[in-house]
Amino acid sequence: MKIKTVDLYEEFGLTKKEGQEGTLICWTHFQSPEINENRLRPAMLVIGGGGYHYVSNREREPVALEYFAQGYNVFDLKYSVRPFSYPTQLLEACMAMAYIRKHADAFGVIENKVAAVGFSAGGHLLGTLSTLYGEPEVKKVVGDINVRPDASVFSYAVVTCEERTHMGTMETVTGGDEKLKEKLSIEKRVDKNSPPAFIWCTADDGCVPCENSLMLAAAYKKAGVPFELHVFESGVHGLSVCNVESGRKDSDRLINEPVSKWLPLSFTWLKNRGFLIKD
Repeated sequence: MKIKTVDLYEEFGLTKKEGQEGTLICWTHFQSPEINENRLRPAMLVIGGGGYHYVSNREREPVALEYFAQGYNVFDLKYSVRPFSYPTQLLEACMAMAYIRKHADAFGVIENKVAAVGFSAGGHLLGTLSTLYGEPEVKKVVGDINVRPDASVFSYAVVTCEERTHMGTMETVTGGDEKLKEKLSIEKRVDKNSPPAFIWCTADDGCVPCENSLMLAAAYKKAGVPFELHVFESGVHGLSVCNVESGRKDSDRLINEPVSKWLPLSFTWLKNRGFLIKD
């Protein structure tokens, strides 16, 4: 394994404001001549949640390691949080995708097999990345580089800015600008050009209602874009990979074996979409 940390603002020649993050941790496989030093791999961009108030470590490294073990080269985005609001986080996610694609050869990444997984508010950021990648402010930063994910994995994602949302997330990302609520309701942004989606949540999530995932799936159905939806019967918010690696010593509820099936289900879904190692 090789680990590299990249300052995305420095990479794209932008001035970083005090308090901004925009860093990318690159977890890549060593290209061993004993195996195949020309091996190519799919990539996964990991976007943790935290209500845009912080970026959850529980939804970063444990997730990265799971996809790394499946043969992916993994890229962990630490994006800016409050007081920064839209479009700061979208621009950082787009820079991350652009960086991966710009350096695909060096990393041994298959350029058109770059997926992203987002959790809770990170799922909302994934939604903006999956639907607002063509915005003028994005093009100004990344140029003509394709920053649209080739597949999106939404994990108990915040989707809507309207009823049945997580108000703290939406108040932070919009910066209190009511005009942004329409634009940042992801279920209204999905269209025929959105990437295929794997969507999962729990029916009794008490923080981000499962209706968010249902609305997202309905939007994908209406747009005619492939998707897969899993609603597990029971599980608290913030399950991440559902095992001891992402659990907390003060909450046994974060270890949930039935819901942990989302991971192998996502692996299979991605494989069926061509996310495979190429020798």
